[in-house]
Amino acid sequence: MKIALDAMGGDFAPANPVAGAVAALKEYKDVELILVGDKARIEAELEEFGHGSWEDRYTIRHASEVILMTDGAVDGVRRKKDSSINRAVELIKDGTAEAVVSAGHTGALVASTTIKLRTLPGIDRPGIATILPTQRNVFLLIDGGANIEATPEHLVGYAIMGSIYSREILGYPKPRVGIMSIGAEAGKGNEFTRETYKLLSQTDVIHFAGNVEGHALFNDPVEVVVCDGFVGNVVLKTAESLATAMFSWLKHELKKNPLRQAGALMAKDAFMAIRKKTNTEEYGGMPLLGVNGICIKAHGNSTPKAIKNAIRVAREAILQQVNGRIISAMSAYHDTHDK
Repeated sequence: MKIALDAMGGDFAPANPVAGAVAALKEYKDVELILVGDKARIEAELEEFGHGSWEDRYTIRHASEVILMTDGAVDGVRRKKDSSINRAVELIKDGTAEAVVSAGHTGALVASTTIKLRTLPGIDRPGIATILPTQRNVFLLIDGGANIEATPEHLVGYAIMGSIYSREILGYPKPRVGIMSIGAEAGKGNEFTRETYKLLSQTDVIHFAGNVEGHALFNDPVEVVVCDGFVGNVVLKTAESLATAMFSWLKHELKKNPLRQAGALMAKDAFMAIRKKTNTEEYGGMPLLGVNGICIKAHGNSTPKAIKNAIRVAREAILQQVNGRIISAMSAYHDTHDK
């Protein structure tokens, strides 16, 4: 399978994307990568890794431009036609690649894939799906920031797409779906969440479980949580910053005296387990569900390990034929509700 990697995307490009690409090639023997970006800079990074059997499973596609974080999303896509994001997405459009992975400008990636690939039949807006940890397992939050002006109908699509991904990739046989709201009762929330609740309760292609409150979010809530991109992005960034802050606070307190340091040493394995659970690089990238192609968005500060895992996520989506299953589910939904 061929996967296009935006080698110029992210805070540490092209070093980290290239290092992650090499790690993925070494681990996944059925993957071929197309590294898209400044050819000279990519080749310079590759020289650091010597030679190996993985070398015959990558190619480089030169792209002379990079969409910067200071660029507007749609403007950047339209103005920088030879950007690494655009050229990587076009490899899916022309059938050269089956998936694209990028740690670059989120808005530009969403715009490029939506403009060039369009959305899947039955889907009006794509949504970013993010895996988040709970005490015993993980759940899927969608949308994580692709569409900040969503409608209740968009959230129905998110619920269906999230259910498919949760079942096929995360392995939940009958994933429950909940709406992010301010109360568990059906009448709680604003007009937007109440209308979404009504639509989802009438949808028979998912297992709807009602509202999910913020205080229950990380306490094994449901398998899929749906919200608009504004709320989802705030939740994600707040959760990530809180996890980082908590470890920093804990480290500071544990160093205050020898007794605490001894206790910390004894509990080291527990601390490492929690760090691994909350470490975003373990989960790789976030799939942009709903576009007519497989698109994985990695964090801008992705390490090589995170890039490797983002490529793993793309590989899994290809193998499980996620988009085909989404199309079938959306067709079943519209057959029932459009009459």
